[in-house]
Amino acid sequence: MLTQVSIFPVGKGESLTKEVSLAVNEVDKSGLDYRLTSMGTIIEGEWDEVMKVIKKMRDKLMENSDRVYVTISVDDRKDKRRRIEAKVKSVEEILKKSLKK
Repeated sequence: MLTQVSIFPVGKGESLTKEVSLAVNEVDKSGLDYRLTSMGTIIEGEWDEVMKVIKKMRDKLMENSDRVYVTISVDDRKDKRRRIEAKVKSVEEILKKSLKK
């Protein structure tokens, strides 16, 4: 399963890098494969383990905030693994060139 999650506390000002870093650290500690982007974090794993990490991200931000905003997108597929890398490679093969990562 591929999941993209964007999470941030509400009412903490313009720059949220410190708070978002705390949430991303929870993903890093999980051992799951992930990619950090400027707009969210893509996580690959089984449903229960990914949702457990998202809960940890939320819980970490709730420690210092009264409100947290979370968006989650899920692409759940039984027959494929290592999709974070494979999806990008498929596009690169079609274009016959490497793309920015």
